[in-house]
Amino acid sequence: MSGRTEGGVKDRNVRPFFLLLVISAFTSVSPTPAFAHASDRGHVLLLPTGYYIAGGALAVAVSFLVLALLPPDALDRFWRRRLQLFTFSDAPRTIVSLISFAGFAILIAAGLFGSRDPLSNPLPSTIWTLLWVGLAIAQGLFGDLWSWLNPWYGPWRIVTRLIGQCDAQAQETRLPAWLGCWPAVILFFAFAWFELIDPAPDDPARLAYTAGFYWLVTFIAMLAFGYSCWSRRGEFLTIFFAMVARFALLERDEAGGLNLCWSGAKLLAATPLPASGIAFLLLALSSVSFDGLSKTFFWLGLFGINPLEYPGRTALIGIGSFGLVLTFVLLAAAFMLAVILGQRLAGSRHSLGEAAGLLVWSIVPIALAYHVAHYLTALLVDGQYAVASLSDPFALGWNLFGTADMQIEAGIVAGAGSAWWLWNVQAGIIVAGHMLAVLVAHGLAWRLHPVPSRAALTQLPLTVLMIAYTIFGLWLLATPTAG
Repeated sequence: MSGRTEGGVKDRNVRPFFLLLVISAFTSVSPTPAFAHASDRGHVLLLPTGYYIAGGALAVAVSFLVLALLPPDALDRFWRRRLQLFTFSDAPRTIVSLISFAGFAILIAAGLFGSRDPLSNPLPSTIWTLLWVGLAIAQGLFGDLWSWLNPWYGPWRIVTRLIGQCDAQAQETRLPAWLGCWPAVILFFAFAWFELIDPAPDDPARLAYTAGFYWLVTFIAMLAFGYSCWSRRGEFLTIFFAMVARFALLERDEAGGLNLCWSGAKLLAATPLPASGIAFLLLALSSVSFDGLSKTFFWLGLFGINPLEYPGRTALIGIGSFGLVLTFVLLAAAFMLAVILGQRLAGSRHSLGEAAGLLVWSIVPIALAYHVAHYLTALLVDGQYAVASLSDPFALGWNLFGTADMQIEAGIVAGAGSAWWLWNVQAGIIVAGHMLAVLVAHGLAWRLHPVPSRAALTQLPLTVLMIAYTIFGLWLLATPTAG
């Protein structure tokens, strides 16, 4: 975007911003007492926006046109293909969860009694990098690992056996149906606010108290309402990871068989989500989008803030909170408008709730793509800090896994060569995510309207929205950022 002004800075060529990249890289590895969210230590990565945006938008548009011309039964056969691998039972699940709980307890203790440096303490890097980024990617590839790894299932099984309570008995006091999964939406918003707006989400002690309190509240809710009920409607991590797992290449059937399938195939078999489920999925996408937007020169310039004199997160709490809500509202409004227009174009008799609840599943590939692309630099750099700090969780000079003295290669995301491949990987992930979203949306639209022409008309406004979001996502990667 030659000549475009962002917060008073001209984007005429890459050199001025490459200088900013070097400065950011230097400051990110220099000692500093400030606490920040993990991704804040990433580096500014800029794309040649004109070609990437045009190419990405064109790729998404062509995907829609090609799918509209393909026979629906051919696509249906494509999605239904499965390759059975092997079968395994749930017997070890309790043990795995108990091990996970023990590890979580150690991390909480490390947060309270270990190093105060977020880079040396394993709690911040484990939660913000290994869990929130690494596990999300693993879920999107290998399926629902979180159902085994979460730190609640094992302790819940033990406590309920000791008190003689089963999950079915707890269901008698289940949450009212009208509540849907709104508790999870509220908790997810609180999590996003803490991650993106709170002044010190990386402070080990602060994070330890927050994570420990959340574990305790969730565990009590599971005892009160049943593990299955609260996991499906109140525990936002389980709901988020379960949604992402529907995109995976592996699926496990009711008999315990593990099957290889096409990525996104499980999304087509999903049932329509209620209003709370729609809000949850849209919040997952809007929050990571705002994380990128909130640091851009453009956003800061809207509020008269000089991005080269970044005031810090504390001074931006009000603006950040407003932006987090605004981004969600705008995305929700755009999505609902696209669904309404599609329904009217196709002359659909389906209710708006049914259509929106089904088509919103096409957001999953986009949300996962944004998640991976946005946090890729944090994963590559902060992941190394996590591996190193786990060997010495209490800063006592231990070397449990032989990684305490490993050299952190922050330069993996710095320099012209690294910047080039990062640009292409991130852009490719976003474009591929939108193309897969178009593919999934086409299959979902076919479920609503078995007539090909009506299915294409239903999907048309949603495809326009996806093209617009592709442009927005690539712009976020390319535009200069502060902080």
